[in-house]
Amino acid sequence: MYTQFFKLTHSPFSIAPDPRFLFMSERHREALAHLLYGVAGGGGFVLLTGEIGAGKTTVCRCFLEQIPENCNVGYIFNPKLTVNELLKSICDEFRVDYHPQSGDPASIKGYVDALNAFLLQAHANRRHNVLIIDEAQSLSAEVLEQLRLLTNLETNERKLLQIILIGQPELRTLLEKPELRQLAQRVIARYHLDSLSRAETARYVQHRLAVAGIAAASPLPASLTKSIHLHTQGVPRRINLLCDRALLGAYAEGKATVNRRILDKAAREVFGSSKTASSDDRRQRWNYAALGIVGGAALAGAAAFALIGQQPSQASKRNVPAPTVAAPLAPPQKPASAPAIVAKPVVAVVAAVAPPPNFDLDQAPGTVPTDAQSTYRKLAKLWGQTLADGDPCQVLQTASLRCFSSNKGFAELRQLDRPAVLNLRDPANQPYTALLTGLTDTQALLTIGDTSYTVNLIALAHHFQGDFVTLWKVPAGFREKVHRGDRGEDIDWIAAQLAKLNGAPPPAANQPFELAMIRQIREFQSAQGLQPDGLIGPKTLMQLNRATDPSEPRLQRTLVAATEPPRK
Repeated sequence: MYTQFFKLTHSPFSIAPDPRFLFMSERHREALAHLLYGVAGGGGFVLLTGEIGAGKTTVCRCFLEQIPENCNVGYIFNPKLTVNELLKSICDEFRVDYHPQSGDPASIKGYVDALNAFLLQAHANRRHNVLIIDEAQSLSAEVLEQLRLLTNLETNERKLLQIILIGQPELRTLLEKPELRQLAQRVIARYHLDSLSRAETARYVQHRLAVAGIAAASPLPASLTKSIHLHTQGVPRRINLLCDRALLGAYAEGKATVNRRILDKAAREVFGSSKTASSDDRRQRWNYAALGIVGGAALAGAAAFALIGQQPSQASKRNVPAPTVAAPLAPPQKPASAPAIVAKPVVAVVAAVAPPPNFDLDQAPGTVPTDAQSTYRKLAKLWGQTLADGDPCQVLQTASLRCFSSNKGFAELRQLDRPAVLNLRDPANQPYTALLTGLTDTQALLTIGDTSYTVNLIALAHHFQGDFVTLWKVPAGFREKVHRGDRGEDIDWIAAQLAKLNGAPPPAANQPFELAMIRQIREFQSAQGLQPDGLIGPKTLMQLNRATDPSEPRLQRTLVAATEPPRK
């Protein structure tokens, strides 16, 4: 009704699950990571819970899109079933013939025997079996116990049936019952999907409007973000309902922009009440959103790609629309009282070109370049350094650069957001190195030898166990350990970066490392997803550099010519 008035091509806030409007927040990505990690974990139960409208279906759609072709998937939408009905539904989903030769109705034993035979045959054919049960909070204890018994069939390496339970928070309470403790002990991954933060709410609203074709000023200005978040508590479905009604109200009044009065009226009509800001929301906070830090995305990068192989989508066979994951829009600007520092990163620009036709991560052993020194030279060049012979990490110290080694894989790579040398293994388990210069949700930009190319993260996970080395710049007068009361150039540098981030004037020189600065560091660490211990370690210094120095190399977030190496 109001789309033409606001010059939109589609209704932006429909509650229908249109994949064009899919917005994956960091919480959704982390939930997806738990699902994928659980499926790769060898069987058992995976648990995903969340409030009504939190986006569990969104996560499930993305999950289905990333399940490899060698997985058989069963999906139960209506779990209010008896044990017999559930077993029959599972057999139907996996297309298992459970009809006895006598023609009599199948018993529980008949269903289970048929399923066991199917699972064993699937395992012999190197296929995995995943059963997804939505609205699982409606399952009875008897049905849940039968599901547990289905997971008893296993080999030495893994269970033959993976069960994913998706439901509302009541599902967690249900599994805490004493009679279900055996099932609870078989949950290998669980995640509770929280609502969107205020910054994510703003990006969500603007993303929906952008997809709907907004070509003029937003009819929902950023000044309303706080109120929208308070009214909806960050629940995506509630945001859709509120914004849809607010746009309708503005249209009815002939106004091009929704104001506070229209929004509050829409909230009363949709929810029956109007929330006001709490004292916590009136507190002055640091706005680290402008830095683009995504703590939750770390796990999504690390765990979401532990599956084996990248194959055509299983979901396409089940008529599930393929979602388009759009990059979140920039967060709203900081108020004038504390201007946001939006530092435009300078990324390492490496052309993403298609690899030679005969090159593959799974290629024959012994054909991968193994010159680690050459890889480190390329990394040093991104930092404007020419690497001389010798141990790279020792040589680079003369340029005030230090090596940072980790085994936390994509989790830390996404968090640190800087090029790195990855330690990989070829099919014969021989080591080699690659330079990572770009990373998206699904692909990495690698340089091996003199060839740069894109590779799917699931394929990369076959060869990457998480070990990498990256570089970081140390401040003048850097000390490995700083104690309370210390003074010096490194303390002055830290104080200056914190002041810059907080929009404060430059501090005086030679300040001591005291409680006030420690508190600021803890706040910064917490905002970065680091342990808020107040200590000045390499990761804290790296993130301070990342926040304030646009000249440092960054990982590319958009990969052009993104083609996967051909598989043999």
